[in-house]
Amino acid sequence: MRPLIINDPVYGFTTIPRGILCDIIAHPWFQRLGRIRQLGMSALVYPGAQHTRAAHSIGAFHLMQAALKGLMERGEFLFASEIEGAEAAILLHDVGHGPFSHVLESTLLPGTSHEAISLRMMERMNNKLAGALTLAIQIFKGEHPKHFLHELISSQLDVDRLDYLNRDSFFCGVREGAVGADRLIAMMRIVDGHLAVDAKGLYTVENYLTSRRVMYWQVYLHKTVVAAEEVLRQALRRAKYLAEHNEDLFAPPALGQFLNNSNSQPPRDSDEWLDNYAALEDNDILSALKAWQLHDDHILSTLARMFMQRNLFKVEVCESQIPMERISQVKEVLAKTWKLGEEELSYFVHTISVNTSLYNSTQDGISIAQRDGTVVPLPRLSPIVSDEGTTGESKTYLLYPREIAGSI
Repeated sequence: MRPLIINDPVYGFTTIPRGILCDIIAHPWFQRLGRIRQLGMSALVYPGAQHTRAAHSIGAFHLMQAALKGLMERGEFLFASEIEGAEAAILLHDVGHGPFSHVLESTLLPGTSHEAISLRMMERMNNKLAGALTLAIQIFKGEHPKHFLHELISSQLDVDRLDYLNRDSFFCGVREGAVGADRLIAMMRIVDGHLAVDAKGLYTVENYLTSRRVMYWQVYLHKTVVAAEEVLRQALRRAKYLAEHNEDLFAPPALGQFLNNSNSQPPRDSDEWLDNYAALEDNDILSALKAWQLHDDHILSTLARMFMQRNLFKVEVCESQIPMERISQVKEVLAKTWKLGEEELSYFVHTISVNTSLYNSTQDGISIAQRDGTVVPLPRLSPIVSDEGTTGESKTYLLYPREIAGSI
């Protein structure tokens, strides 16, 4: 039977063998990822950022194929079942993402990560596929003896990161964010059962880390993106508050389940809960926000209009903590201008600390393979990372309605 061939704008043709891998792509839960944008709010800054989590998953699959092929050409033995298991795992690594994932997790799903939901969805699919995903789940969880297969999916140098950096930079037009994925994959080695990079690839690894820094500050943590996420977060928080107090509130059925049943919803490992979650897509959130613009509750309608009309929070960026005097000043002016009480102010004035980690030496780090067969941790060879923990940066943002910007 002919394989499935997908023409990807980043890598060109990707060939997917018929069988379980095509069954995964045809599954409604994977198809749902085609209706969830990869970058959420970033399209407000970079209009081309319309690509989906399905496209990213297929791109990561393409890189996994290349990595496994390269490792075998360099003498690493893999069973066909292990290849298929690793490829299935990378296809499904993001299946648990919801619309505007990180915003959704912090408001409607506190204490639940998309990684945990991905695993639960994989287990549910496995039950219906007569155990065909058992090996993929073992690899995904890091329980397979060949641990490097898990490292290719989730580590500080995995095909997931390689694809989203290349894909996101491509569609945003941020060329500085592109990484040499082909060279990095060509430089990968297995030493003592773990992934390592040949010494000749050291500078490519450094470029990869620098590209991550560029993408985080220029795209993922851009102040406009942070402002949009915060408006959405507060709109969902207000909607949830109203729903819990029995206010009449429009919401698509799937979203309504998470707004109305915060205390009585089914256990998160139940099939009913998972089915409701799997029905959530970008359009459910956007449809609700469109309707909430006309809601009688002034706070909800204001936040919904701010989001839909792109009248986002004004953002002040500080390299350290925002002085309390500045926060008090903003609240005082807004309270007088909009006639808001203290509780109402909590929806419109916020400080957010954001940070990005260039490299974390306390987690499974990147190892550099030397000519004599030994491996050396990256921080001992590279001046751009530290061996004392997390190498990163942080900033603090002060957000408030831009209507009062001229009064403070």
